[in-house]
Amino acid sequence: MDNQFLLRVPLFHAVEPKNLPSLLAAMQALERNCAKGEIVLQAGAHTNRLYLVLSGGVTVENHDAWGNRAILGHVAPGEVFAETYACLPEQPMMVSATASQDTALLSLNTTALLEQSCPQSELILTNLLRITAGKNLALSRRIFYTSSKTIRGRLLSYLSDQAVLQGSFTFSIPFDRQQLADYLGVDRSALSNELSKLRREGLLITRKNCFSLLTQANLP
Repeated sequence: MDNQFLLRVPLFHAVEPKNLPSLLAAMQALERNCAKGEIVLQAGAHTNRLYLVLSGGVTVENHDAWGNRAILGHVAPGEVFAETYACLPEQPMMVSATASQDTALLSLNTTALLEQSCPQSELILTNLLRITAGKNLALSRRIFYTSSKTIRGRLLSYLSDQAVLQGSFTFSIPFDRQQLADYLGVDRSALSNELSKLRREGLLITRKNCFSLLTQANLP
């Protein structure tokens, strides 16, 4: 386990290096490796553990009774997932978490954390509050992206916001085409057709998951 990496992630922000080993022990930290496509947590399950991605990535998704998939988000290294359910272990999960590539995880017992009463555990809880607030904002963004009735509207809303968030007209997204279609709630073929139209109209350049938005200010 790379303690230096852990000290740089938001969950352990401001934790003193000397206190990290005892904090991990108190939270019953366990490492887990998952192959691409492996389900980390299944919808309907209960958990008292939150998960921190050490490497790789995880998609948070929902499957309806007919097998249709909706992607709600992507969890990158240094980020956490299942923290809400870990704090409410009596609640069944409404979503599943699946490794999007070979992934290393660190799971932490939230029940053990809540039973602690010390400055370090209070610090982790403060960090969790900030993380949860950020995720609420991300979910609000997705609602905004999918509020348009057209595929073009959803796509341009998402891409323009990514340009703002990443501070550049050229940026990468964490989704392949199928995942992007699932995230925006549209058909993959229709999404690909719309991307082709936008390229022909000179509004963007795309290569796999890398996009360049073309405006009057940055047209070649």
